[in-house]
Amino acid sequence: MKELFDHSATTEGVTVRVAVNFLPEQSHPDAGKWFWVYHIRIENGSHEALKLRTRHWRITDARGGVSHVDGEGVVGEQPRLEPGQSHDYVSGCPLATPHGSMEGFYTFNRDDGEPLEVRIPFFPLAAPATAD
Repeated sequence: MKELFDHSATTEGVTVRVAVNFLPEQSHPDAGKWFWVYHIRIENGSHEALKLRTRHWRITDARGGVSHVDGEGVVGEQPRLEPGQSHDYVSGCPLATPHGSMEGFYTFNRDDGEPLEVRIPFFPLAAPATAD
């Protein structure tokens, strides 16, 4: 699996990088199921400590269907990032179409309790072309 971060966005010194890969072994096109895994690296380049509280995803399929996914933290964790620290995690996304996209934001809390909304960059989900 490649670990090249193809997509990134920076909000107030916090950079979110994304690498995405299609997983054919977990996809079943005949059953209308395609699956991607994505690796996210969150880098705190700001001057203050931040604690990740929530995530919001907007997932769009090839038919224009949109799903919104909200939750606490990422993969069961709410990491605290000191200035200069980063946090990596891997998760996955199933779709009922061979193409789609994801984007969203994380909400962090500053030490003073003020929230900071950090953008997750738009990234495409695209299965390799297959012969019908």
